[in-house]
Formats: sequence, structure tokens, C-alpha cells
Amino acid sequence: MDPGILVPPKGYGGHERLVYMFAREYQRLGHEVHLLVTTGSVVEGCIVHNFGKEGFPPKKEDARKAIPTAWRFLWKHRNDFDLVHNFGRLLYLLPILNHPVKKIMTYGREISTRNISILTKFPNRNLIFTGCSENLLSRMNAGGNWRAVYNAIDFSKYQLNESPGENAPLVFLGRVEKVKGCHTAIAVAKATGHQLIIAGNISPLQDEQEYFNSMIAPHLDGKQVIHIGPVNDEQKNHWLGKAKALLFPIEWNEPFGIVMIEAMACGTPVIAFNNGSVNEVVDEQITGYKVNNKEEMIAALAKINLIGRTQCRAKAEARFDVKVIAREYLNLFN
Repeated sequence: MDPGILVPPKGYGGHERLVYMFAREYQRLGHEVHLLVTTGSVVEGCIVHNFGKEGFPPKKEDARKAIPTAWRFLWKHRNDFDLVHNFGRLLYLLPILNHPVKKIMTYGREISTRNISILTKFPNRNLIFTGCSENLLSRMNAGGNWRAVYNAIDFSKYQLNESPGENAPLVFLGRVEKVKGCHTAIAVAKATGHQLIIAGNISPLQDEQEYFNSMIAPHLDGKQVIHIGPVNDEQKNHWLGKAKALLFPIEWNEPFGIVMIEAMACGTPVIAFNNGSVNEVVDEQITGYKVNNKEEMIAALAKINLIGRTQCRAKAEARFDVKVIAREYLNLFN
């Protein structure tokens, strides 16, 4: 991992959360787990090797030091590990690229093929690349051995709410920016008379600030449309659990969308625009509905009570719980 975010993260840190969960699960399965992570990280039951300083975005000097630090560590321990699972830069693996140790290189966002194309031309052994959805991999054109392995959450951290009530609100959870479709969520809530809770940070980018000020802020009335800002894990569990549905009207090819399975873990079905990974994540009429536009989202909301919330959680847990996905990673070489 690059230095900058503690494991587990205090706030935002998608990959760092995954690293923490998988490390704990690998350890629970009986493996000795070592982590090269940011100084100050604590992962119960695992051996932590301090790596860089907290602070995001990291200073350029720390980022430059990260590469030789990772190289020295991996070369020193090249014969000590059975498997190296890398969530950081591909370049970190260079010293052991052709070493027989098993290596997994995991991507959870859009993939830049340049470095992959270069490094896969070097002699290499036992290297598997993973992306968090088949859709993500379909947009990638580089050499190497690739598999789709979905993202995961720890379902034990989420509470099932079987009966949120007829007047339960809708929830939009995510960064408030145009491609996430918050404006569509507002339109759906207003068209159907539902309250909408908007949870998430506002992008600091100027064009996204303008989007918020022009298309979101005028609708915030503190009654029907409410923006509660960023939420921690406890608040996320609360709001997702009490929601009638999570609205996910994305306008881009989302590589995965962890918030969808977080909602499902609470029993809350998802109504999502069928872009990116949505077709793989949402099981139609079991964990939610896949739609193509605002009108279809409104129609799906009218039949949301046909989805059993207990079954919704059970289906998602069987597919995306950390226990399931961790074993998928460990079985990649079998």
C-alpha cells in the first residue's frame, strides 16, 4: 500500500478497508499475515511493518520513497511468503516479478494499461491480476493473466432491518457529483413523495462545486430533501437500514459500487441505473432492480415491497461477504 492512509482507515479509504478485512480473514483461516502498511496501522492478529507516514494525499517525497522501501522489503522476504497480495502500485512487485512466490495484483478502480503492458513483457511467474468486476476487465486491454474477483464487506458489521416502515425514506449515499446522479435521486423522491436522505461528501473540484450549487443545493429544504454530509460506519448502518431503497442512478461505468452491497447487508434493496458493474452486483427482483432512466426508477420504486429484505441480505451475503471473497482470492492458484 502507498503510505498515507492508516489501516483500518479512520474515514475514507476503500482499499485500506479491504486490506484490513482480508488480512483479518486470512489470519482467521490460519495463515500468518504480514502487512506493509502506513506507520500507526494496527491489524489484530497480524504482523505490521511500518511504511511511510499518515497524511493524504501523501507528500511527493514520501511517495518516491515508497517504491524502494517496498522493493527492499519484498526482496528481503522473497523466500518467506507463500503469497504476496498487492493492493498498491504494480511497480512494487518488480523485484519478485519472476520469483516463484505467488503474487496477486488487485485493482479496484479504472485500470491504466501502460505499466501493465510494460511489466508483463518482463519475465514473470505466478502473477495473477484481479479486477473488481467483469465489466471493469472488459474495458482493459493489456497482457497478463486476469480474473474478476468482486469487492467485499464484513456482513457481521451490518444489521438487518426487516421492516423500516411504509414512510421510510430513500437514501442516496456517495460522493455528491454529477456522474453519481444525485440530481436524479432528488427528482425520483419528489415525483413519488418520498423523503430523500443524501449522505456523502461534496467534491472539492470546481465543476462539481458548481454542480452542487446549481442542481442540488436549491432542493435542500431540511424536510423532504436532506443532506447530512459524510457518514461514518455506524451512521451508514443506521441510514441504510432505515431506508426503503438505495437509489444508485449512476451516469458512468462504476467499477463496483460497494455502497450497493452495504445497503443489501441491511436488507435494503437497490434501484440502480444499469451501467458499469451494476448488472453483476444487483440480482434482479432479489436484491433490487436494474433500470435505465428516471421513469423506470420511479416504476421500480412502486414495486419495491415485493423484495423480501431478509432474502435480499442472504443473497448478497452469499456472494459478497468477506469470508466468501477471501477464499476466492486464496483459491486463485488452485
